[in-house]
Amino acid sequence: MQKQNLWTKNFISLIGANGLLFASFHFLLPTLPIYAASTGASGGEIGLITGIFGFSAIFIRLFTDTGVRSIGKKKCLYIGLLISFLCTLSYAFFNSVNELIIARIFHGFGFGLSTTFAATLAADVIPSTRRGEGIGYFGLGSTVAMALAPAFGIILLSDFGSYPLFIFSAAMTGFALLSARVCQIKETISEIPTSAIHSSLKNKFFEHGTGVPAILTILFGIAYGSVNTFIIMMANEAGISNAGLFFIIGTIFVFVSRPFGGRIFDKKGPLWVILPGGISFIIALFILINARSLHVLLISSVFYGIGGGLLLPALMTWMLNMVRSDRRSGASATFYNMLDIGTSGGIIFLGSIAGTVGYINMYKYVIGAMILFLVFFFIQLFFKPQKKLEPDQNEN
Repeated sequence: MQKQNLWTKNFISLIGANGLLFASFHFLLPTLPIYAASTGASGGEIGLITGIFGFSAIFIRLFTDTGVRSIGKKKCLYIGLLISFLCTLSYAFFNSVNELIIARIFHGFGFGLSTTFAATLAADVIPSTRRGEGIGYFGLGSTVAMALAPAFGIILLSDFGSYPLFIFSAAMTGFALLSARVCQIKETISEIPTSAIHSSLKNKFFEHGTGVPAILTILFGIAYGSVNTFIIMMANEAGISNAGLFFIIGTIFVFVSRPFGGRIFDKKGPLWVILPGGISFIIALFILINARSLHVLLISSVFYGIGGGLLLPALMTWMLNMVRSDRRSGASATFYNMLDIGTSGGIIFLGSIAGTVGYINMYKYVIGAMILFLVFFFIQLFFKPQKKLEPDQNEN
């Protein structure tokens, strides 16, 4: 059988749109709290400005079915990117706490729509036999953004000021919108049954049939978010300088692991990707809590990159494969909701623990979350048979 083409114009345009969107997001991640503080925001207000973004993104994803039924996936993506562009631009003109909070709420709406429908459309254009590989490539743009954009954002803010930072960040979202417009996938509106639109809050929040990978995504989000958020503080506690190299080395190994991890998923299934990914991430955490020098920290980053590069696309692909094609927007929304819940909730909980036991000892709790991740995975995989869907008949 001839191998189906993965690198189509539609797929490349969606990779570009997703990567540029996340670049814009990560420009602001470390810099917006600094800007808010410069406007006189208190610590609690800065926390609200930062945290409300994720909750508004989760909220808007409850209405993805309504959007698909009303205007289709592509227009939902365009609207999300347009909202994100306008909100990012508005930061340059807002200098009060209330204005920033309102902008962040609407920015979360735009980001929630954009991430959900970019991933959904990508799943639609990727051949079903190469979905694991394709989702792995799809996420590489956001991985690069996470590694490089925060440092670049800080440079823009410190050397040029807030106005150029917000203009540049908005430009990235504008380019993301232009890239998304290149995607010419044909879709049928009104493919979502009316009963799905009026389903329970539980089913809107948690797509039916995705329970196992959804719970695993929450647990992994706790561990993944803790590393991304607290690694610099942990390094400072251990007396390690230049800890930012952790993300650069980690990103290199994400690039290495994602493509072949996706191909293994397509051929052998989730066990052969999630098991080594989970073990690699636990090894990274064990090395991390014992690191007292930069070279040991960077060894940890190698296993972190391999583990994260395997697990994130595998969990998303697993969810997308467990639903019908008309439910992919719901599965995509579930993935990002569960990741946001794990990341945001984990940061709040683990941050409070770190205040008592320190950041190094805090990571022992993170190891516990990953052990629970593997235990739950084994129980579900070996004792509860999982539903398998046939490959799609219609490939775009």
